[in-house]
Amino acid sequence: MIRLLDVCFSLTGLVLVFPLLLVLTIVGFFDTGSPIFFQKRVGRHKKSFTLIKFRTMSVDTASVATHLASHSSITRFGYFLRKSKLDELPQLWNVLKGEMSLVGPRPGLYNQEELTAAREARGVYSVRPGITGLAQVSEIDMSTPELLAETDEKMIETMSLKSYFRYIVVTVLGKGVGDRIQR
Repeated sequence: MIRLLDVCFSLTGLVLVFPLLLVLTIVGFFDTGSPIFFQKRVGRHKKSFTLIKFRTMSVDTASVATHLASHSSITRFGYFLRKSKLDELPQLWNVLKGEMSLVGPRPGLYNQEELTAAREARGVYSVRPGITGLAQVSEIDMSTPELLAETDEKMIETMSLKSYFRYIVVTVLGKGVGDRIQR
């Protein structure tokens, strides 16, 4: 049932926000010269997939977890995208393709070995990663891998249609801060 909802919502979302995606892409082109960001992430069953987002950091920023990136790497437009969470919109394509869900554990990077091990030990890779979830609305980021894996496991164990919709609504209303940038 959740996969069906993911497909319906992501397809509808992509159609409805297509004009906004075009505008953000054009503005992003003037901001960084490369508005779309592609990055290999750890997906369901630890299978690799390419995450798509709007670029919020300068092109030469190292591929590290956001909480390890320098504050100075974020562009002015990137701040706006992050604050409004509009940088996540291209991930609707990942959801439509079946690589992600709207709700699930945020996909980590392969170089986040501590997080990968903690999630593997807790069975987190049995589900699709998501755009939002319990950890995100609880303001738990990837800087605390054990707590994040524990929270992801709790979300998976208690997932229901009610919680699926709750995480989406709470995220859209602005709850959660995502990964914190190193100052």
